[in-house]
Amino acid sequence: MRRRAVIAGTGAAAAGLAAVGLWRFTGLFRRYAPTPYDDLLAQLDDRDRAALLGKHAVGMADARMTAQELRTRIGNGSLAKAAVEDVQAGRMSEVDGWVLPRSVAQMAALAAHA
Repeated sequence: MRRRAVIAGTGAAAAGLAAVGLWRFTGLFRRYAPTPYDDLLAQLDDRDRAALLGKHAVGMADARMTAQELRTRIGNGSLAKAAVEDVQAGRMSEVDGWVLPRSVAQMAALAAHA
């Protein structure tokens, strides 16, 4: 009887992991219209939520200029690294009452623009 319980528990755990994996995996196939900024926007975990935040970001003069500035600042690194560097350098932006690193605010504005 103990062996059956172990097998049943293993099967239930495998089914649970498969369900979680399927939920996460289908999120990878979310399709967006192609933009010239997809190389940057690919760094976002949730582009839809970033776009919601970006709708409140003001001061993005031109999407192309913003994208170029982000590409320069991020380089071969990541958005997270650029955000830390922004905080250390005091480059902050206010978005709807939130004080954010400038690169995060710009990425959100770019997501809203795309």
